[in-house]
Amino acid sequence: MGDLAPNPRGRKRGTAMVAAHATIDPHGQATLRMERAPKTCVGCGRSIEWRKKWEHNWEGVRYCSSRCRQRGVRTVDHALESVITMLLDEKADGTTICPSEAAKLVALDQGADDDHWRGLMEPARAAARRLVAAGEVEIVQHGRVVDPSTAKGAIRIRRRGPR
Repeated sequence: MGDLAPNPRGRKRGTAMVAAHATIDPHGQATLRMERAPKTCVGCGRSIEWRKKWEHNWEGVRYCSSRCRQRGVRTVDHALESVITMLLDEKADGTTICPSEAAKLVALDQGADDDHWRGLMEPARAAARRLVAAGEVEIVQHGRVVDPSTAKGAIRIRRRGPR
């Protein structure tokens, strides 16, 4: 790769690249593949897929979409994260909780009516994904750890086990 030469717009090329891996295909041709550092959206906690338009600003990308950027992280999101960690602190190691438990406690704390907690379910799942990105918890389905960005259906949250 050598030195990074500026492009016509004055930006350095390749600033979003973190590692290069050479592979040789069955025909003996060498291929150089560039990998970018993985990112997690600070809003929803899902993994951010690299896009060509972010090539020169990959380090500055924090949100996966304009919707997450507009919504941001609100005080209710921080409250959900706190309640999830509090509930897990009260449980034995390896015990799981449902995101609805956190949503119900936060809704109760806000003085909302009985069904308001249902509107907090997706923010509770997003809070769990952010805690996964922070390395504090795992999301499981049927007792197996799943990728929080692609998990569909009912999930459970547990403390991250020793690695």
